[in-house]
Amino acid sequence: MTTAKDLFIIAMDLKHSVGQGDLSLALAGAELIDLIGAGAVTVDGDRIVPGAPPTLDDRFMGEAAAGLTRQAPYERIEDWLWRRGRDLTAAYQAGLEEDGELKPQRSGRLSFGSERVEPVDTPARRRAAVRWEEKEPVLAALASVVGMDDERSDDEADLDDEVVTTVVAAVHDAVMELEAVRQRRTIENAAFANLWRGP
Repeated sequence: MTTAKDLFIIAMDLKHSVGQGDLSLALAGAELIDLIGAGAVTVDGDRIVPGAPPTLDDRFMGEAAAGLTRQAPYERIEDWLWRRGRDLTAAYQAGLEEDGELKPQRSGRLSFGSERVEPVDTPARRRAAVRWEEKEPVLAALASVVGMDDERSDDEADLDDEVVTTVVAAVHDAVMELEAVRQRRTIENAAFANLWRGP
């Protein structure tokens, strides 16, 4: 089980509504942290330096490792988050549904309600729940960045690894940037609507 899968399962389990874009950036960060842990990459400043291709038994981690930039000057962490994070939430949802770890759940009693998914009670879901209950630092820090943990702020992360802290900080900055883009669009759309409405 990977940190990204655990984070995705926890996001599905919690009542919080997490934006797909925010979660995608956090999933990309979680994958990078796991690649660092597996010795597949190192971080030099803000650059991701690939090592020897690792043997990974997780399809998403394999895709992430295969997508690494293997030529100097290498990719910046921020650029990796945006590139790898594109539509990553949807990819995880599709992959876990395919593996039988998510099942459709219709809201309301009528059969034509909007379709949602929920995690199936599997060993993977139980492992994710244990990590969450134990407030495992990396999982908790990434969850906090996307607003899944109300009781903790992102500055409280007890991360004793400088490289992991760098990745979590980059995820935080990317999420803030995404929020700024959303706010700018909202303001522009409101101004455009007012223009058409007239005085």
